[in-house]
Amino acid sequence: MSESVDHHEDWRPAYNPWLIAVVVTLAAFMEILDTTIVNVALPHIAGSLSSSNDEATWALTSYLVANGIVLTISGWLGDLFGRKRYFIICIAMFTVCSFLCGIAQSLAQLIVFRLLQGFFGGGLQPNQQSIILDTFPPAKRGAAFGVAAIATVVAPILGPTLGGYITDQATWRWIFFINIPVGMIATFFVSVMVEDPPWEKNRRSRGIDYIGLGLIAIGLGSLQIMMDRGEDADWFNSGFIRLMALLAFLGISGAIGWLLIAKKPIVDLSVFKDKNFAGGCIMIGATGAILYASAVIIPQFAQIVLMYTPTWAGLILSPGGVAVILLIPVIGRLMTVMQTRYVIALGFTVMGCALLYATTLVPNIDFKTLVMMRTFQSSALAFLFVPISTVAYMTLPRELNGDGSALFAMFRNVFGSIGISLATSQVTQRSQVRQSYLSEWATPFHQPYQALVAQYEQSLRAMGRAGATAHDTAVGHVYQVMRTQVAVLAYADVFFYCAIVAFAVVPFCFLLSAKIGGMRPEGGH
Repeated sequence: MSESVDHHEDWRPAYNPWLIAVVVTLAAFMEILDTTIVNVALPHIAGSLSSSNDEATWALTSYLVANGIVLTISGWLGDLFGRKRYFIICIAMFTVCSFLCGIAQSLAQLIVFRLLQGFFGGGLQPNQQSIILDTFPPAKRGAAFGVAAIATVVAPILGPTLGGYITDQATWRWIFFINIPVGMIATFFVSVMVEDPPWEKNRRSRGIDYIGLGLIAIGLGSLQIMMDRGEDADWFNSGFIRLMALLAFLGISGAIGWLLIAKKPIVDLSVFKDKNFAGGCIMIGATGAILYASAVIIPQFAQIVLMYTPTWAGLILSPGGVAVILLIPVIGRLMTVMQTRYVIALGFTVMGCALLYATTLVPNIDFKTLVMMRTFQSSALAFLFVPISTVAYMTLPRELNGDGSALFAMFRNVFGSIGISLATSQVTQRSQVRQSYLSEWATPFHQPYQALVAQYEQSLRAMGRAGATAHDTAVGHVYQVMRTQVAVLAYADVFFYCAIVAFAVVPFCFLLSAKIGGMRPEGGH
């Protein structure tokens, strides 16, 4: 028995671990990119497939629903099929489904193919992380997670830029077709380079936990539908959204209760007994919410308020991705001299300050300033993803890596969806509040309002407009100025709320184990 244990401890992959990390990250990058690349193309998809924008949104919802469910159970599916085999199946079928999405001739076909794409894509992120965990010794995982972070952080940033460019220059179908060569390359190299370590090969399947699977599917599926469709359906004023909320609550609470008492649960919740893993999940959830929310509302602000094209709105995000790539090696070195929990605390502090800076939005803000705002926010992400991933798995037993990776990715994605939904709904709500407040001053009894109307009226008369027409047009101009101010203030409010979330997480960083620091682990698994 001891010889077997020693053999397991001495196991090393046949190929260079860094090549393996790049190959598995390529597959994850492709999948994460697909969660955001479709967003900017939705109007084009709706027009091409003769549907409304609201109907086309189901192409996003179907993907997120399937993706969120499979993320949670990917550890079980890896045990069932074998991790390497399951990973290859996911890459190959994700590629096939991408092709099917590209040739879809109706919205119904696209929704079905996107559902399948999300189903197979859900296994890519957790398997990428668990393969990296087993390929690298604990002391080198921080640097390895730096490679993985490029997919996790840069892909959501690059998605809108690439999607906007492809849609403007070609057709929306190519946002799916570009996955085909990437998927084929990833499938080949994963099949050649990646191998299951002995402890994975010897692991037995847990069987099929039908109750746990059903409760997770109902709970997470309903939650994703509620968050994705809530804004369009007017939230809890809609009977459909109330039903989804009830099913989400019953499904998730029932799943937690069942998984705690089941003999062979589909997901092993004992991973949360590890304080560092539990803390890491909370922090990656907050990071995912802030990342996805800010990645959506900045291009939205640029397009709606500043009238940018999708390509230019996406380009606001791109320099931030470059900043992350440049900073990740620096953060890796910083983790060798500073406790990791302090690096994470610094990251959330920097993020909070960056979001406060974004509250200084003005109606005539220029492209350069918007890029600086986003780059400042993205730079903070470099302090978060690698350190949080390192802390989460540092003290987690090796046999729990599969379930840990699945739940870790689930927290990031589900809270990312929640962040997007809350941010977009808050823009609408704060716009109503701000308009109500500003309307009190848009009255003939308020001198600055009268002066502004008179200024516009004078300019219009100088251009040859008649008296009554000039006055009505001037009032209309003032109303448009007020609407712009309302929108700017609403977006600034959302950035302020995001800053509060970032600062609120900082105290949790100090609850992590003080022994974890400087990338000097107290031992292996």
